[in-house]
Amino acid sequence: MSLIDYSLYLVTGRSLLPPEKDYYQSLEESLQGGVTVVQIREKDAETAEFLEVATKSKEICDRYDVPILINDRVDVALAVGAHGVHVGQTDMSVALLRSLLPKNAIIGVSCNNTDHVRKAIKDGVDYIGIGAVWGTQTKKLTNPLVGVRGVSSRLELLDGTNIKAVAIGGIKSTNLLRTLHGSVTTTNHVLDGIAVVSEIVASQEPRQAAEKLSKIFKSFRAEPPRGISSSEGVPAERVIINKVAQLMSAVRDINPLVHQITNIVAATQSANITLALGGSPIMATEPKEMEDISRISNALLVNIGTMRFDGKESMSKAGYFANANKKPLVFDPVGIGASAFRKETVKDLLNTFQASVIKGNAGEMAALANSQEVLTKGVDSLGAGFKDPVGFVRALAKKERCVIAMTGAVDYISDGVSVIALRNGHEVLGKFTGSGCIVGSSIATYCGVVSAQSEKEDGKLVHGDMLLGAVAGILVLTVAAELAVQREDVKGPGTFLPALIDQLWSLKPETVQSLARLEVFS
Repeated sequence: MSLIDYSLYLVTGRSLLPPEKDYYQSLEESLQGGVTVVQIREKDAETAEFLEVATKSKEICDRYDVPILINDRVDVALAVGAHGVHVGQTDMSVALLRSLLPKNAIIGVSCNNTDHVRKAIKDGVDYIGIGAVWGTQTKKLTNPLVGVRGVSSRLELLDGTNIKAVAIGGIKSTNLLRTLHGSVTTTNHVLDGIAVVSEIVASQEPRQAAEKLSKIFKSFRAEPPRGISSSEGVPAERVIINKVAQLMSAVRDINPLVHQITNIVAATQSANITLALGGSPIMATEPKEMEDISRISNALLVNIGTMRFDGKESMSKAGYFANANKKPLVFDPVGIGASAFRKETVKDLLNTFQASVIKGNAGEMAALANSQEVLTKGVDSLGAGFKDPVGFVRALAKKERCVIAMTGAVDYISDGVSVIALRNGHEVLGKFTGSGCIVGSSIATYCGVVSAQSEKEDGKLVHGDMLLGAVAGILVLTVAAELAVQREDVKGPGTFLPALIDQLWSLKPETVQSLARLEVFS
């Protein structure tokens, strides 16, 4: 089997060319931009025309030492000396292809579901194309969309094999990082490449389009590992507490704009909490303004507490543009276990956008993980919680490829490597409506600060340490709660909330440093 770099896999489509753009010129420019393998796809061409296109395309690809594959037509592949073929589920069998093609020929197969992948493994293909990931105008879909999260379940089946995988279907520079990030498996299996059609072929500047895609892909693959460690002899716990204190000093200088699509019951208090922390809330829900608001905001909070079907478009668009602009996205799947509608909505939203932080109580996290260990009653958890909360949040963070913040008597936050347990807070925090929602607002505020302070990195979906942002958001709020409940004017939940807002406004970094109680599990 020949070695092929699948990272930027171009599928041709002459019908997509811009006016007056020559196909062969476009192909050569795309190769100059970093395309690593080319599949010639000519569904509507007669054999003679197909042969001519394939022959001239191979001559160009040979000059750049880029392998060429032929879609479906083994006769054309043999005639032009292509490196291999790509077939669909209803085309010629892999066994027959092996008997007809040269010994080292490459064979790839389109796979939509896990059964397709298992069959491809059994047949001994060289690579699979997983899709369609996103909706596409270049091909009439005969199978349901796989979605970003569906890629990982198919990719994981390739563990222990030498079979490569590329994702295909509607992939563009604006959703590439989301696609790559969201498809990484819990075993850290990542895509070997992405197949692109219109983003390159339909461009007046295919070289630049290819360069942009190639840069994003390479930067993502070079992303360093995550984790918390001690620093110059200072314990990891103290490192984190000191960093939280620094964020508290920075938040009023930065005054992060926090876009919040949230529970209408808690919208006012969430906005007030954001202001008390030093942020600036914008509670916008109109779908038509999501793109513009994403450009100017520092972070986004999506909370489904009072979810309606007609609100889904706003959440989807806001999340999509937050990812596209590399802004932190805090997702609060409030009451996900309460109804099938909420579960399906969460599934659809998480296929549309990638959360930076998912925050929820034990019952909500159990429902998200499809675990029966902790049950829910509406938006509340039932029972004593998880037997191994550290292991649970670490595993869920790996699965969701983001920071998980599980709130409760002890708050557990993980990025899939380290787990941080926070032991501050007071039971009164759970005794008024929307108490969990304000935690999401606080996390989003601090994630916005972290991101604003961070260097911009090409290979990451969001700038900055979201684990630190989540820890700061919860720690500051819970320390303030401990102080607020001690005030003489606080008689219960009704008087506690105004006191909490006042306490957050006056809270000093050194106070949090002295009162913080946390533990790091690496």
